[in-house]
Amino acid sequence: MTLALSGLAAAAPTAEAADADAVKLGFAKCAHCLPMALTPDLAKGVSIEAINFNSGNDVLTALVSKSIDVAQVTYLHYVTALDKGFDVVAISGQVNGGSEIVTAKGIDLKAGDWAGLKALAASRKAKGEPLRVAASRGNAQDIHMRGALQKHGIDVNKDVQFINIPNPSDHAAALQRGEVDVICTVEPFASQIRSTGVGAHFALPYDQAAGNLTNLIVTRSDVIKEHPKAVEATVASVVALVDKLKTDRTVWVDTINKYTGLNKDIAAASLENAFPDYSIHKDSTVAIAIMMRELKYISHDVSDAAVKNIDYRFLEAVTKKPKS
Repeated sequence: MTLALSGLAAAAPTAEAADADAVKLGFAKCAHCLPMALTPDLAKGVSIEAINFNSGNDVLTALVSKSIDVAQVTYLHYVTALDKGFDVVAISGQVNGGSEIVTAKGIDLKAGDWAGLKALAASRKAKGEPLRVAASRGNAQDIHMRGALQKHGIDVNKDVQFINIPNPSDHAAALQRGEVDVICTVEPFASQIRSTGVGAHFALPYDQAAGNLTNLIVTRSDVIKEHPKAVEATVASVVALVDKLKTDRTVWVDTINKYTGLNKDIAAASLENAFPDYSIHKDSTVAIAIMMRELKYISHDVSDAAVKNIDYRFLEAVTKKPKS
C-alpha cells in the first residue's frame, strides 16, 4: 500500500501474514503509544509494519502525506487535522491517560495548589519575568494543560510564557537545565522526571473537556475505500492489544524499556497513569473540538466534522458491539 520509510524503528510483520494486505502503521514514543509495536504479532489477515516516530505530530504528518496508512495519534491531532482540512477518519481508541504536570526545582508549590500557581504566575508576570510553562505543542498534553490552566484562571497565551519542546524525551533535560518552570509531559518521561528528582508532581491535567482521553487510531478515506478488510483486521489487532494490555503489564513494560531505554521501574511506574480503551468517545470528541476552538487552538468549528469522520463499522465488526 505504501513505500517503506527509512531511518525509523519498525516492528516487522509476521511471516504468517506475508500474503495478506500490507499496512504501514505509525505510532509515537510514549508509554501508552509504544505497545502499538506489538500489533504485527497480534494481526490476523493483515501484514502490519509498525513504525515508531518521535511524536504524534510526526505520525500525523506521515499519514496525511500518505507515507503510512494507519496512525496512532491523539484526539487533539484528529481535531487539528480536521481544522486544516486533512482527510482523517477515526476508527478506534487505544490507550488513554499519560499526561502529567510537573514543576521544576525551586518552584515551591504543593501538588494541586492551583491558587498558588495562579498567584505565582501573576507575580512573575508583574515582575516582567513570566512563568515559563512548557509542553510539546500539538500533542495531547498541550491541550490538556491549556484546558486545565484555563479552568483555574490561567491563560496560557497571556499570563505565562509558553515554551514549545517538540520532542517529549527532551522534557527532563529542559527541567534539568532550568529552562522551564512548569511542564506538561507524557509518560514514561513524567515518571523519569519524578524518579530522578529534576521535577515534582503537580497535577494530572484531566479537569477539562478532554478528560483523560489521549490516543486515537485514524486512517484516511482512500485507505478505507481501497482496503476495507485490511483496515478491519488492523482494528482487530488494536482490540486484541487493548485486551492484552489490561491483563499483561510485563509485555508493556518490556516494550517501553526497549524503545526508550528507560529502566523497567520507571516503565512500570508510568503505567499507573495509563488506561487501555478501544472505544471512541463521540461526545467527548465534540467537547474537545469546542474547547480547542475556545482556546483559539484551531481556526474553525469542526465539531460536526469530528462526528462525521468517526467510522464505527470496524469496531462494531470486530467487537460485535454496537456503537454507544
